[in-house]
Amino acid sequence: MKITKIYTDDLGDSFFQDIEIPLVEQGAIGFLSENIAVTNLQIRKVRADYDYDFHCAPQRQYIVLLDGGVEIETSRGERRKFQAGEILLVEDTFGKGHRTKNLQKRERTSLFIHI
Repeated sequence: MKITKIYTDDLGDSFFQDIEIPLVEQGAIGFLSENIAVTNLQIRKVRADYDYDFHCAPQRQYIVLLDGGVEIETSRGERRKFQAGEILLVEDTFGKGHRTKNLQKRERTSLFIHI
């Protein structure tokens, strides 16, 4: 399963990296990854006009987009769009951070899974 990681280099710039989470067939229950240790889960809803300027992630976390989409911009100016159902691994907890804004003018819900 492909997910996108946002990380910081030694100079404090943020970047995207596509990573693959291996899934193993488990018969009738489908395909599963290895267990991933997590510490907390938060549910977040943002307003329709969400447009958050450059910021660092408050901790390493997975973000699961439940509805709506976002555009994320790295400190180097690269932009990517993500839609409902996609998973991000956000690790830029220091440096110049990233910018996030809603793709549509509507409330958006996501899960934050702290690691």
